[in-house]
Amino acid sequence: MTDKPDPYDRLLALGLTLSPPLAPVANFVGLVQVDKLVFLSGQGPVSPIHGYRLGKVGRDYTAEEGYDHARIVGLNLLSVLHHELGSLSRVVRVVKLLGMVNATPDFAAHPAVINGCSDLFVEVFGPDIGKHARSAVGVGSLPGNISVEIEAILVVEESA
Repeated sequence: MTDKPDPYDRLLALGLTLSPPLAPVANFVGLVQVDKLVFLSGQGPVSPIHGYRLGKVGRDYTAEEGYDHARIVGLNLLSVLHHELGSLSRVVRVVKLLGMVNATPDFAAHPAVINGCSDLFVEVFGPDIGKHARSAVGVGSLPGNISVEIEAILVVEESA
């Protein structure tokens, strides 16, 4: 059996930094833990480091740009995990992602966009922990006109 990869070492090797998570914009929380399951609220491509990505994929952005937006969303999800759990090393398995793309009606490459987050999770946690079930859908609009929103379900170790 191989050692569990250190997600912080992997982030550093990728040249990525976690910014502080943004506060929820309504009456909800960023993370709910039930036993070993963690449910992350949807996040968008919004951060102090990367700015705001607003608009529709297929009109304002290409699928490749949407991929980069989904990667930013993945970093935001990791930021919430780090802040709420105290350590990304507690993640045992990424179970499921639901990715929503604010897209034009004729755009059909939703999976290619959400791959930005999926690829990031595999890069950070390794394939044994990071590969997950997933849905990638197109929607007519998203809150604040963000280009991508992703939510996640994970399994974590008990805290020490």
